[in-house]
Amino acid sequence: MASVILDERDQKFVLYEMLEVEKLCETPKYADFSKDMFDMILTEAQKFAEEEILPTLEEGDKEGCRLENGQVYVPKCFHRPYKLFCEGGWGAMSVAPEFGGQGLPHIMRNAAHDWFMHNFSFNSYPGLTEGAAHLIQVYGTQEQQQKYMEKMFAGEWGGTMCLTEPGAGTDVGNLSTKAIRQSDGTFRIQGTKIFITSGDHDLVDNIVHPVLARIEGDPAGTKGISIFLVPKYLVNEDGSLGKRNDFEIAKIEEKMGIHGSSTCLINFGDNGECYAELLGEERQGMKVMFQLMNEARIGVGMQGLTSGTIAYMHALQYAKERLQGSSILEFKNPEAPRVPIIQHPDVRRMLLWMKAHVDGMRALMYYATYCGDKALTASDEAEAEKWIGIFEILTPICKAFCSDTGFKICDNAMQVYGGYGYCSEYPVEQFLRDEKIACIYEGANGVQALDLVGRKLGMKRGAYFMSLLGEMNATVASNKEALPDLAGDLQAAVNALAEVGMFFAKCGKEGKFFIPLSNAYPFLTMLGQICMAWFLLWQAGIAKEKLDALSQAKGVDQSDAAKWAEFIKDNKDAAFYTGKVTTAKYFIKNVLPEIDGHVKAIKSEDLSIMEMAEESFAS
Repeated sequence: MASVILDERDQKFVLYEMLEVEKLCETPKYADFSKDMFDMILTEAQKFAEEEILPTLEEGDKEGCRLENGQVYVPKCFHRPYKLFCEGGWGAMSVAPEFGGQGLPHIMRNAAHDWFMHNFSFNSYPGLTEGAAHLIQVYGTQEQQQKYMEKMFAGEWGGTMCLTEPGAGTDVGNLSTKAIRQSDGTFRIQGTKIFITSGDHDLVDNIVHPVLARIEGDPAGTKGISIFLVPKYLVNEDGSLGKRNDFEIAKIEEKMGIHGSSTCLINFGDNGECYAELLGEERQGMKVMFQLMNEARIGVGMQGLTSGTIAYMHALQYAKERLQGSSILEFKNPEAPRVPIIQHPDVRRMLLWMKAHVDGMRALMYYATYCGDKALTASDEAEAEKWIGIFEILTPICKAFCSDTGFKICDNAMQVYGGYGYCSEYPVEQFLRDEKIACIYEGANGVQALDLVGRKLGMKRGAYFMSLLGEMNATVASNKEALPDLAGDLQAAVNALAEVGMFFAKCGKEGKFFIPLSNAYPFLTMLGQICMAWFLLWQAGIAKEKLDALSQAKGVDQSDAAKWAEFIKDNKDAAFYTGKVTTAKYFIKNVLPEIDGHVKAIKSEDLSIMEMAEESFAS
């Protein structure tokens, strides 16, 4: 029986047939690995997800977290899978062996976690810890690495990221948390942080909080921010735990979803004794934290992918089983037998829209991560710079487009279920509730769009953006002969994308800054849709080649509709590859044209949103 978490056939198609990740094993960095090892890892990830993580999804949501006497307790059902997660080394897959990891390619880490992140409430605990430990790996002193990092990568201790404050929110530079310098070189932290994911829990013995704060006397704004390590329990010289640090878990936020994830409000240093250690250099806090933020943004993109995928898989299964209405060809016959709702055109529209975006998002998330691996294994600096550049451009797309689209997929899945989807006896309402936060945290999606337009497009004088366009154009060129119609449509879209990029640059030179800023989110959406079409065309080209080989080998004429349909029913590979071609055709012909509206609106230079008087929004 197929998994309800994700389509393992599609996962392996993206990894091996599309990206050919096994070629990484030909490089010195990953020479110790093989495709067989990758397959074994994915098999174990699927087994672990289905047997241990998925069963805790509903139970963890219903039990939630509780705060008692300053200690947060997570759902009881999380304890066993967390222990097994740590024992299996799932939290340090791409970490170098000298730091306790396995040294796997980052794309294989993400592929394994593709099985886990449908239950983000559970995955938030090891996920935040992994990111915080990476900070210490890169910026920590040798003493800090020995004190904290290895136990964090092993899952014995936890980690978070403490940025947000009640008065500052996204305006991080306006934070008020302060660090008071001590004579021994340590600091004392005073301030309040809110919305801290995994801020406290009983899965580990200690939690290390990276905290943004301003050293007394340092300048205002982001330039004056430093970052500190604040452990829940101080660590003695022999590695044992000492006294409880001076901070309080004031409350757990009551949220719409992810009830099993402890989102905490933390008051640091009410008694003036909150011990902290500087991480990295003074006034370099934002630089250090951005490493964690960028990792988290990829993680949020994965959350959008996995939430959308599990919602689609459930909706598809339900549509095949739910009998309602008659065939469209017999709608006037009251005696006609009831048919599965997947036979109804509007249900098929929703399912194909969901499939197209799930397939496209998986390709996007894997490709972006693969760019990082390509940079690490590049033969020269120029090639490495190219892949780093593409990764930089795609990061806000991964975070914002995938989280927004994941939520829309959950919405469509609920619509497929009808009224039942709105009821808690079916799982899709939880998928939707749990996914919504992904659109908001780690930099709200409007902020991601501003980052894309205001910073990423101009990086290296536009070279990064041009590298991305070059890869898109290469895919178009390689498919012009096999899929000329679809390739032509994508080429027009890529050309339009380049034109808008140049239009924004022109607006900047003319001082019309509000035009690109006001249209940042539509542009991000446009780029996301073009990425979907790019990857789907790429996949369709591979599938078309495989279908041609199959039809020749089996002696089946693809132009004979009846025989080909019969062949597809009996041949899983033919069905899969045909689905890839049809999905690309659907998206490019039905969804991609939406970018024409974005282009027209952007080039109109209309600034109604800025011209609208505040008093005019409501009387």
